[in-house]
Formats: sequence, structure tokens, C-alpha cells
Amino acid sequence: MSVHSEIKKVTTNTLQKLKNKGEKISMITAYDFSFAKLFDQSGIDVILVGDSASNVMAGHETTLPITLDQMIYHASSVIRGINRCLVVVDLPFGSYQSNSEIALASAIRIMKETGAHAIKLEGGEEVVESIKRIVSAGIPVMGHLGLTPQSIYKFGTYSVRAKEELEANKLRSDAQLLQDVGCFAIVLEKIPAALAKEVSESLDVPTIGIGAGMHCDGQVLVMHDMLGINTEFKPRFLRKYLNMAEQVTTAVQQYIKDVKSLDFPNEQEQY
Repeated sequence: MSVHSEIKKVTTNTLQKLKNKGEKISMITAYDFSFAKLFDQSGIDVILVGDSASNVMAGHETTLPITLDQMIYHASSVIRGINRCLVVVDLPFGSYQSNSEIALASAIRIMKETGAHAIKLEGGEEVVESIKRIVSAGIPVMGHLGLTPQSIYKFGTYSVRAKEELEANKLRSDAQLLQDVGCFAIVLEKIPAALAKEVSESLDVPTIGIGAGMHCDGQVLVMHDMLGINTEFKPRFLRKYLNMAEQVTTAVQQYIKDVKSLDFPNEQEQY
């Protein structure tokens, strides 16, 4: 029997078991109660309450503007919709970079005020002190390497990271470092598949890829991208499983037509 089907509640330990058995981990983003409920009932392993809410929920160009309070609001909504999956919440930009005490305070607020199970933060060596402090307080931490969207102004581009040997070497050592200081899993975003394979095989903890090829221990996609709600974003790594933008538009246009033509509501639809 697969680990996935026998688990009643997914924990960080479950993800480790999945990696050890060679079973892939499924992860998707969610930001509200209704979608979280649907995803959990569908059997997803992990929901990430991503700071991508800044883009897909609030319409910002980058992930930078979203606040800790806003992340707490989204995470609380998600938690009320789930029974089985693990819920990981992004620490937003500015809530952990400056010093490890602020990082710990931010992580504690998320855990206390939302009921979430773990936090995620971006970066390697630069954020090690923060990770150590958060982990030592008993809070599980998921790392994030490669393309780290909170550093987008430093990169100046959303193109593939770690193609050059220097950056690839830093990613290798950062991944090892994140494991050593206690991260239970690491997201690898937009890096060459061969590097992701090498890093995934060298680590004991699971890796979750997004645009990092098939050899990661799991995959994550933003719900608005994979469901086809967001039509502008078309990177190579994205597989669209639905064309919701088209379906919603068609449904709403039909509703408008029915209202205007007095077809809705009909005799059966009134009291």
C-alpha cells in the first residue's frame, strides 16, 4: 500500500517517509477556505499558503508588498478548510531577513494565529541564523533555493538560476546547509533539471520542485496557474490542467444573458 493512501494526517514525517519510499510529494498553493477544502478533499499532500497571494490575490507585480498580517489572514482561511494535508505558510519579505529575533517572532505569530503546521522562507547561508532559531523553538521550516522571488530586484529577471558553476556550487552548499540546520524539506525553483537531480539525490530531506525537472521528490504549482485562472503566465514548466478563465467567463456571460432576458429566475426558482 502506498504511503499516500494510508496516511490520515500528513506531517513533516510523512514527507520524509514518502521520499524514503520513492513516492512523489504533491503540493499546491491555496489562499482561501473554499479552494483549500477542495484540494484537501482531492488528496493533496501539502498546501502552501504562498506569498504569491501578493500576485494572484492582490494584483501586485511582485511578492514583496504582502504583509505578515495578510499572510496570517490567508493562512487562517486555508486551515479552516483542511483535515488531512500539511499546511506550510510563507514568511513574507521583510518578516525575517533583518535579524533572527524578528524571524522567530514572525514564525511564532503565524503558528499561533493561524494553526498552520510549518513555515517556509527563502535563501541559504544568509538566513541560517533565522532558521536555527525558528527550528529550535519547535517550528518546522521548509527552505527555498534557486529562483527566490523575494530577491527579484537583486536578480533583475525571472530566468533560470544556477546555470553558472559559481551559483550552482553555492546552491549545492546552501542545500546541504539548510538540511544541516534542520529544514524538513527544500523547494528548488527554476534551476537546471540535472542540478536539481544531483541535489535531490545528495540530500536526506525531500526536495519540492517548481521548474526544476522530474527528479525532485515532489512538485508544486500555483493554483491560479495550473487551473488556468491566470492566463498571462506561460512558462515552460507549467502544465495547465483546466481552462477556468474561459469556463468562468462563459458561465458569467450566460448568467448575464439569462438575467437580461428574464429567463432567470424562472417559476421553479422563486418562492
